[in-house]
Amino acid sequence: MASDGARKQFWKRGSSKVPGSIQHVYGAQHPPFDPLVHGTLLTATPKVPTTPVKATRASTFQEFESSTSDAWDAGEDDDELLAMAAESLNTAVVMETAHRVLRNHSQRQGRPRPPGAPEPSAEPSADPSAAPGGDLRLVKSVSESHASCPEGIVSDAAPLQRSQSLPHAATVALGGAPEPSALSTSALSEREASRLDKFKHLLAGPNTDLEELRKLSWSGIPKPVRAITWKLLSGYLPANVDRRPATLQRKQKEYFAFIDHYYDSRNDEVHQDTYRQIHIDIPRMSPEALILQPKVTEIFERILFIWAIRHPASGYVQGINDLVTPFFVVFICEYIDDEDADSADISRVPEDVLRNVEADTYWCMSRLLDGIQDNYTFAQPGIQMKVKMLEELVSRIDEQVHRHLGQHEVRYLQFTFRWMNNLLTRELPLRCTVRLWDTYQSEPEGFANFHLYVCAAFLVRWRKEILEERDFQELLLFLQNLPTAHWGDEDVSLLLAEAYRLKFAFADAPNHYKK
Repeated sequence: MASDGARKQFWKRGSSKVPGSIQHVYGAQHPPFDPLVHGTLLTATPKVPTTPVKATRASTFQEFESSTSDAWDAGEDDDELLAMAAESLNTAVVMETAHRVLRNHSQRQGRPRPPGAPEPSAEPSADPSAAPGGDLRLVKSVSESHASCPEGIVSDAAPLQRSQSLPHAATVALGGAPEPSALSTSALSEREASRLDKFKHLLAGPNTDLEELRKLSWSGIPKPVRAITWKLLSGYLPANVDRRPATLQRKQKEYFAFIDHYYDSRNDEVHQDTYRQIHIDIPRMSPEALILQPKVTEIFERILFIWAIRHPASGYVQGINDLVTPFFVVFICEYIDDEDADSADISRVPEDVLRNVEADTYWCMSRLLDGIQDNYTFAQPGIQMKVKMLEELVSRIDEQVHRHLGQHEVRYLQFTFRWMNNLLTRELPLRCTVRLWDTYQSEPEGFANFHLYVCAAFLVRWRKEILEERDFQELLLFLQNLPTAHWGDEDVSLLLAEAYRLKFAFADAPNHYKK
């Protein structure tokens, strides 16, 4: 365990030098405020009960988990995955799904079945070390699967993690170019075409049913209709088709009136600190190939400065800048053919199109921030509250991970502050952020409330790696630089399904937070 002096020195250095870390800047007009020193989050970690929990007596949460075991199938649509989170699965259903997964996996790998191996229809043999007690469930919840693990021991016999329950080939098929052995191109494109037709049919009506649009969008929005869907779900555009052109014209005109009225004041003494901080932060954003284009930099500066001027309660706070990128990329993709928007050449986009994209980005980002503005007011009380809730939630769903962090004196605020401040935009590739926001837009208060359960599922997703780290510095470095560079849509879908399960268990049962 690191000494106090070494730990303080590391934290001071890590906040500015560690790749992917973020400095705690709380607004150019406010004096510095460090949530590690102030606030209610500095209370001591609750003592771990010394009396072991009897394995034969299940808690209410464990009973819930036992009745909602998930069985993932690479051939199922995301809508079906979501429905499974709220259903009870009997042993026969789970075993049948397990057979299908093993059969599909064998076919994808193209490996001949070893001599003497059971047929796919036969009951799959389970490694006793991997399934103690003969538990034949394909996937167990994180907290239940590790309930009997000795403290401080990382067991190789732990049941499969959710990220491992789908064969790798399935991830490639859904996240990138489909492999013929994993899922035929025709089958994949048929499913995508079917979903796109559902969206187009829903959007073509004279009055869009927003509730149905939310349900359809939860498991992802096809790229051709993503921009219009985000504008509708964010409340920027009305459901009535006839009113949309006039609304767009009026809002775009209003935004550029703000530019004419306020933007020249950026060099005034009262606003120059705000503008300087924005000007410094934008080149630090990603993707660099997009952000560092002069036209894009100017657009982001205008959007952030106008928002800061019109919201004096918070002003500009470091982290808000990252929330502009997903909206801008989604809206600009309506007008460019580049498959990879991260490196699209914006200079080829007509000037009037860029103006419309800029105004749309401003208003949609404003709608998002209206629901989480307490994250950015002085002392950022919204973030402090969410970090505390996350800590309590993790202590319930995976006490071993929670205890491991406490033993090495890693505070949740040291790594989850950025998760809340930037809504995981620094932890995930841009393509994954866009997919994540599809669901956030369709969830009631997705950015404000559902994000908490996504963060809990995201942390527990790395439990094996976390428990293997035995050093404060290495543990914090890992948590600040999680290896998600190669994640795709399938990884995000699994993360969201686990978050939905946690929300289903905890959102309407606040007493579960209490020990």
